[in-house]
Amino acid sequence: MFKALYEISQLLNSILDTDKLLEKVMDIAIESVNAERGFIVLTDESGNLEVKVARQMEGTIEKELSELSQTAFKEMLNRKEPKIYIDAQTEFPKAESVMFKQIKSIACVPLTCRDKMVGGIYVDTRAEHAVFSEETVQFLTAFANIAGLAIENAQLYQSIVTENINLKTVLKEWRQFPEIISQSEKMKKVYEIMNQVIPTDVTVSILGETGTGKELVARAIHYNGCRKNKLFVTVNCGGIPNELLESELFGYKKGSFTGAVTDRRGLFEAANGGTIFLDEISDLPLSLQPKILRVLQNGEIRRLGDTINTYVNVRIISATHRNLAELVKQEKFREDLYYRLNVVTIDLPPLRERLEDIPLLSNYLIKKYSQKLEKDVREISKRALNRLSRHNWPGNIRELENILESATVLCRGKIIEEEDLNIKNISTKTITRDKTIADIEKEEIMKRLENFSGDRERTAESLGISLRTLQYKLSRWKKDEKKN
Repeated sequence: MFKALYEISQLLNSILDTDKLLEKVMDIAIESVNAERGFIVLTDESGNLEVKVARQMEGTIEKELSELSQTAFKEMLNRKEPKIYIDAQTEFPKAESVMFKQIKSIACVPLTCRDKMVGGIYVDTRAEHAVFSEETVQFLTAFANIAGLAIENAQLYQSIVTENINLKTVLKEWRQFPEIISQSEKMKKVYEIMNQVIPTDVTVSILGETGTGKELVARAIHYNGCRKNKLFVTVNCGGIPNELLESELFGYKKGSFTGAVTDRRGLFEAANGGTIFLDEISDLPLSLQPKILRVLQNGEIRRLGDTINTYVNVRIISATHRNLAELVKQEKFREDLYYRLNVVTIDLPPLRERLEDIPLLSNYLIKKYSQKLEKDVREISKRALNRLSRHNWPGNIRELENILESATVLCRGKIIEEEDLNIKNISTKTITRDKTIADIEKEEIMKRLENFSGDRERTAESLGISLRTLQYKLSRWKKDEKKN
């Protein structure tokens, strides 16, 4: 069995097209246990089940999945454990599909990746001589663990390739910095620095509040430089659990942890020759900071569980919305890494400090969303622009994007009016001497949180900021209140 699983592992990890991989996983599962029928489901972003591939289900899969989800499949999903029904007709006497099809045995196992369930595999048989056994489940469970890692690997590869193909196509047609729309003096200084660093290979640190366009600047530096024909890989250091971040960045060797049944390269190796963008670098755990420093110093990495170093040639661009110098003082960020990252620093101004850009940005975004939504919306009225200009923009450009996309959907004519702007709960007060920007930001966020009955995810989404950023701000304010 082990030899068979090893050969299967080698085969699956060589397939980087997700659809083809799922087809192969289904075929191997059915053939290996002498099943007749089967299907694979994956969970979508909302946690709902989606059938990705099926064999011999004859158009009844939705009904059968519905019946089985109340019993076998549901129990497997809830417990995250494999389930086998050797005598399916005794177990499911009221299931029409089981009785009508004369199904003898059913087996279903979870598809897992890094201890997280991402879906499930279902197989059954009508043959008396091919009734499933405990060995069937043992094999399918081991096989599903291999398949889960292979699926994740293929999805990651496809997302990177698709992203780069799309961006290259767009950048051929557009001007140098197509999505960085501005006429403000502060942004002109940003352009000057960008033009100076693009021909070089220096490490760049981009500072700015959430939603100011840090990733756009990083992409522009990469796609206008000498590495433009290689990959641009984005890593959200705050969006990956600490215990998984090392293996994501540096890869791992077979056997380095449970489920690591084959070698896997990390994102630094994937970006070799290109650029890696470390977003929210301030969230990087102290334990990993020396390893990033080693990459910056001599291009050296080591996979998790390996004893041999690998060398990569990557440009590192980092970004954060926090004060790294302050984190260094608090001993939460290494001083030597801080200086290595900040060879050149680009400070992005918040939208409230470049309000003169709102008309330009608005017209650009309206054109973008009109094409996307296939609507004939052409401009925005002066009253609507004035309303936008009075807002404080705690979520910056990302918040403006959300509001104008919504307005484009709601607009009934060709001009977006003030009534189309979904900002009735947004404070439009101008900044006074009695209130700082931070005060108004706190007021706005707390008001939104109240409007959404304390739902932090919806609050963050409405503001155009990440959930992690919202939680950080709330935690900081709570600490300040305790001090006072």
